[in-house]
Formats: sequence, structure tokens, C-alpha cells
Amino acid sequence: MHKALLKSGAAVMLLQSGLACAAPDEAPAAPAATATEASVASAAVSAVIVTGTRASGLKVENSASPIQVLDSASLQRTGQPDLIQALAQNLPSFTAQAVGGDTANLTLSARLRGLSPNNTLVLINGKRRHGTANLAVLGGPYQGGAAADLNYIPVAAIDHIEVLQDGAAAQYGSDAIAGVINIILKSNSRGGTASVTGGGYPDGGGRTGSGSVNIGLAPFDKAYLSITAESKYHGHSDRGGIDPRVNDPANLKAMPLLFQTPGYPNVNHISGDAQYHLNVLAANFGLEIDDDTSVYAIATFGKKDASAFENYRMPNRLPAIYPLGFSPKETLKQQDYALTAGVKGKLAGWNLDLSSTYGNDTSKIGVTGSANVSLFADTGYTPTVFSAGEFIASQLTTSLEGSREFAVGWSSPLNVAMGLEHRVDKYEIVAGDAAARYKEGSQSYPGFSLTDAGSHRRTNQAAYVDFSASPVKDWLLDFAARYEHFSDFGNAKVGKLTSRYDFTPDVGLRGTFSNGFRAPTLAESYYSATNVSPRSAFVQLAPNSAGAALVGINGLKPERSTNLSLGLVLNPARNLTMTLDAYQITIRDRIVGSGQVFGSGNAVNSPAVVAAILANGNVLDPTVSQTGINIFSNAVNTRSRGLEFVSTLSSNFGRGGKVDWSVAANYNQVKVTKVNQAPLQLQPQTLLDPAAISDLETASPKMRVNLGALWRIGAWTINLRETIYGKSSEMELNEAGTDYYQTQISTKAITDLELGYKLNSAWSLALGANNLFNQYPNQKNAKLLSEQRAGLDNAAVSVYPSFSPFGINGGYYYARANYKF
Repeated sequence: MHKALLKSGAAVMLLQSGLACAAPDEAPAAPAATATEASVASAAVSAVIVTGTRASGLKVENSASPIQVLDSASLQRTGQPDLIQALAQNLPSFTAQAVGGDTANLTLSARLRGLSPNNTLVLINGKRRHGTANLAVLGGPYQGGAAADLNYIPVAAIDHIEVLQDGAAAQYGSDAIAGVINIILKSNSRGGTASVTGGGYPDGGGRTGSGSVNIGLAPFDKAYLSITAESKYHGHSDRGGIDPRVNDPANLKAMPLLFQTPGYPNVNHISGDAQYHLNVLAANFGLEIDDDTSVYAIATFGKKDASAFENYRMPNRLPAIYPLGFSPKETLKQQDYALTAGVKGKLAGWNLDLSSTYGNDTSKIGVTGSANVSLFADTGYTPTVFSAGEFIASQLTTSLEGSREFAVGWSSPLNVAMGLEHRVDKYEIVAGDAAARYKEGSQSYPGFSLTDAGSHRRTNQAAYVDFSASPVKDWLLDFAARYEHFSDFGNAKVGKLTSRYDFTPDVGLRGTFSNGFRAPTLAESYYSATNVSPRSAFVQLAPNSAGAALVGINGLKPERSTNLSLGLVLNPARNLTMTLDAYQITIRDRIVGSGQVFGSGNAVNSPAVVAAILANGNVLDPTVSQTGINIFSNAVNTRSRGLEFVSTLSSNFGRGGKVDWSVAANYNQVKVTKVNQAPLQLQPQTLLDPAAISDLETASPKMRVNLGALWRIGAWTINLRETIYGKSSEMELNEAGTDYYQTQISTKAITDLELGYKLNSAWSLALGANNLFNQYPNQKNAKLLSEQRAGLDNAAVSVYPSFSPFGINGGYYYARANYKF
């Protein structure tokens, strides 16, 4: 590799990490991921990466695939100890869910390059992380998400994160169509850090408080044990409008006690953040047995208690118990843990790594402040607190990997890597208590029925091989091939070819070609439940169920993808770096959630839908005006085309301090190229209505630009970030089922600012604001809101669109104190 490119590598890495230089108020992370000054970094420090390559010692500036590195300081400067939001603020191609529906509001998702959250693989120290049990079910761009819950990894435990933004199914297996997020934990054997932070929304709600501590220990000679504990509380917010039902003159006459409802007329709090309390522990252990052998272990454990408001129920719903009406809450008691144990060593010249990882996520769903109206009518009694059931997801992954270099007369040795992997996935739904599932069940969230419940299992065996070398100077080649066998889907064969050539010290060209696959998650295949509102009831049919067969769907098959990328690396000046990567991702038989398929109450209905609901064993609320189904299916083919641009400039103003400037931009266009024919049983209805298609194509901005400046002068640090979000939009069907209306969020510029001051070598303070000027997205389509209000539709409460890429709560202001020991 040319010397000039090597010198510029750290600057590229700093740019790609969102100007990840350690601020004066923060300790540097591992030397591989950060530096105290850009000039020093440019001359001496560059990150050795372990993601996207099987070769050892490869630096980020030499990568043939686009990789961005985020250090611990850049993650901390986002203000909230929330890993999803920290990544979203630093990576333009990574978008985070701001608010969800039903239980999806209790476990928010994120996605890379506009694809499903399930298309991004998460690794911890290179080992596969299990997914959440809490599937995102309701419509929207994150529907179907059951990926790893990043918020169970404490930010304080992270040394740095490597984000591979390229298809990598051949290297890592299913889930890696969009890319890979590899979280590298701290491995300190002494010292530590502690941090406390607090903040909230200036317009009310969202009160947040958190504390974390990381400590490094040396329990044995040549051993390290890095332990991190983190606790966070986040309060409810409410950004909803007035429920039109409570202002209706006829309702006020029939229910005169409405005026006495606390907070009247703002009695419906469904549009806002969930409340949660999250406690997380992480430990990273390593022991060197001898010069060739070491053992390691990783453990994480977390518990979350969360609750989210559902739609307000009017006083006439159950006046004997709730004379003023009631606002049910869905609750989540979630426990998530994982343990990895492994040994590394050498045998016959091969570097070997044998490991096993077990992860489990158990989500207990409850309902409080609710009732079962039919149970009360039939027996004169109903509980107000229910156990709706449980989701349980687990994964056991065992792998053996080996690598060795061979001298073949090329410019560099040929690195050969190969491995075997065995994985067992399990997913289970546990039925709700008897009261929660009696007839139509508990209000707002019926308990899982006996026909919803079940336990499911899948096994997977895989083998891969990877060859990488430089045939001639400045030309890198990497080829990977993978074979997998699934117990329920059969075989998959995928490959990837990667290449990079440096024409001059200032210009490098890189590219990749690969095919990939993603097996549907067990949750996508087997989840079944009933989603209700005061006016509608829809059954989420499992694609593998008897009810699904009645509407012409007989299970899911894997997605298949083809990835192309071509990139340019430029070093036009000593303190200036640029990278530009173009990509295309085509997915065949993409798994997506359907739109609303009606059985009754719509302008067009399908009798097969009613039959499917009955076959599934569901009893629906007799008072609702609309019924139907939602279902996951291989409904579409899509094509994603995009550009990613990253540039940094380091400036030294002498006594005026030093400024690191950055520009990071992403343009991503998703196009539905084919909609598979709806089954005859559903026609003339379609599986993908305009709303579902808009979730794929337009609900995320096509363009996003991050402009950053990190100014360090004396003991002060000023971190300024301007994020420009392009237009986004989503279609929504009116209650009459006759028209779709488009809600569009215009281009917005969001300003984040943090001021830091280093008191001494141990203590530092920071004040900051995310969305400094308290910007909100455009409100929902005015005509749709008008119709909903005129029709007394409770959906009119949600005046801000939930697909907003920067949330619906406005600004967040915070303070933080750090202590280093």
C-alpha cells in the first residue's frame, strides 16, 4: 500500500467515525480506534479491522469494502446512552425508529441502507448476536424487525464499532444482506470510567436519567476482565392531538362524566414515547495461557420494564368499573442474556478459534388499566391487569474457524481461512392467561390464544472458505464462498468477490460483487396474534398456519440478493480525505408485511379472510367496525441504489485550537420492481396496498447529509453536527376504505451541539442538545386528519407521522458528568 495512503488512513477512519477524536473531557478508547489529535493520528494511528476480512492486521484505510469505525467518544457525544440513536446520529445510512405501534414501541428497531432490520447482522467481538423475541408487527418501515436489540449492549462497555456497509452473506451467513455491525468491547485490565447524564424534551416528557461505570481488573496474570454496568430510565412523552370522540356533542350528552376525565380533553396518550427502566451488565474476559493459546468469554445480561399507552376507551365501554373511561397500557418485562466462551490457539501452522455462543430473550407482555368486557358481561367480574403471554427466542451458535498464510510467490502471502458453524434457533409463544384470552380478550391487547401459542425450532449447518492476497503490489483480491443447510429450507450457496487497486498514492479504486440470502426469522414465520383498536380488529396470521393456507399463502421462503459496489478512495491533500462508494442491492422474494386485507367494514372485502380468522381460532370484538388480517409473505422484489460519500479535513489554528471537519452523506433509492400476484382468494384486494409499498420506497429519506465540526481549544470541546434529512412520505388509507392520502415530511435540517469542559485529569462536564432548535416533522395529511376528526376516528390523535426519521418529540437537552480513574 502506498505510503501516502497509509498516512491518510487514520484521517479516513476519523471521518468515518464521525470525527471520533477523543475530546479533552473523555479518555481515548483503544489505540486502534482513536487518537488525541488529528495530526498525530494522520502520522501514526490507524485502525486494524476484523470485520469484512479474514486476513489479520488489515487496516481500515486498506479495506476493499466500505467500513466505518466509531470509537467510544463519538458514541458518548450523542447525548443519550442509547446505542441505536448513537449509531443513527453518526451513520447517514443507518436510520432508527422513533416511535412504534403496540409492542414495537417497547423495542425500537433500526435499519441499514433502507432494508429490513433483519438484513443487518450484529456481532459482538466477531460472534453472532441473537435477535429479540419482540417482533415489530404493525405497519411501517420497520415492520417485521426481530434483529438483535442493540440497547442491551451498554455504551460504556464499547471500545469501538466496525460497520461493514456491504453484503456479507458469504462471509457471515444469513442476515448480512445490508451489512454487518461488529461491536468490539473494551478489554482494559485496570482503570475505568463512570458517567451520569440527565435530560428531557423542552416541550415536556421524555425525562431521562442514566448512570454507567466501567472497571478493568486483572484477576490472573496475563488476564483481563472488563466489567460494565449501566442503568437508564426514560419517561413517557405525549405528542398527540385531541381524540375527536371526546369533543363530539352526542358523546358529551350521552356521557356527561367525560368532562371529569383527568387531563380532559387530552385523554388519549398513545402518540409518544414508551416509559422504560433498563439495567444492563456486560463482561469481557481474556486469559493468555501461553504464547499460542488463549481463552476468552463474553457475557451480557439485561432487564427492561417498559410500558406504552394505548388508545383511550370511552366511559360507555365499561362504566361499572371505569365511569370516566380508561387508558390501557401495554407492559413489557424483558430479560435478555448471552454468553460466549472460546479458545484460540495454533495447530500445525493454523490459527484456530473454537467458540460457542448462547443467547436468550424472553419478553413477558402484560396489559394494565384494562378490562375484558365480555368476561364482565358474562360473569360480573373482570381483572384490570392481565398477562397477555410471552415471546421467547434463543440461539445457540458453535463455530470452528481457522486461518493460515501460504507463500505463493505473490506480492503478499495467500491467506486461507475456513470454518464450520452449527446453529440452533428456537422461538416460542406462550398463551395469555384465561381472562386475557376470553372471547375478544383484554382491551387494547388480547392475550395470545391457545392456537397462537407454540414452540418452533430450526437447525442450520454452514461451511465457508475465504482466500485473500495481493497478486501484485497495490492490488488486493478476496474471494469467499459459503454453503449452508437449513432444516426447514434446504441448501444455500453464496459467494463474494472483493478487489481493490491503488493507482497512485492519492487514488484507490475498490469494488465488490456478491450474492446473498436471508432465511425468514422464526418469528416472521410463526407469529400470530390479534391487533385491536377501539374501531378495528385485525388478526396477524402466521404464514405457516392453516388460516394462511385458506388465503393462498403456504409459508415463507428465503430472500435472495445480489450486491454490487464500486468505490473511489482519494487523498488529495495531507489533511484531506474522501471516499465515494456506489452500490446496488437487488432482493428477490423479499419478506414484507402486508397492508390491511379486509374481511368486513371496507369498500372491498374478501370472504376468505373471515374464514381464515375462524380457522385460526380467533374471536373478535363484536363492537368494531372493521376486521381483517395482516400477514408476512414473499410479496415483492426490490432494488436499492445508492451513493455514500465521506470526507474529512483537519485544521490547526494555533492558539485558536484545532478543528476536525467532516461531511458524510448517503443517497439511497428503494424501488419495488415486482409485486407478486395476490392469491386468488384475496382478489381484488392485494397483499401490498399503496401504504405498504410506500413503507418500502419512500418512508425513509432518499438523502441524508451529516456535517460535523469538532473544535478543541484548551480545556474546551465544542462538537457541532448539522444533519440534513431529505423528503420522506407514507400513504395511509382512510377509515372508509376508499382513498389513500400521502403524508410528506419536507427536507429538514437538525442541529446538535455539545459543549464539553475538562475540569482536571479525572473530571469533565458537558452540556448538549440534540435537535437544538426544537424542530418537528410536518403533520399528517391535512385532509386525512380532517376526515378522521369528522368521522370521530381515534387515529386523529396521531398528528405527527411515526415514520419521521428524527422523531416526533422535538429537541432533547441534556447534561453529563464523566469521571476517569
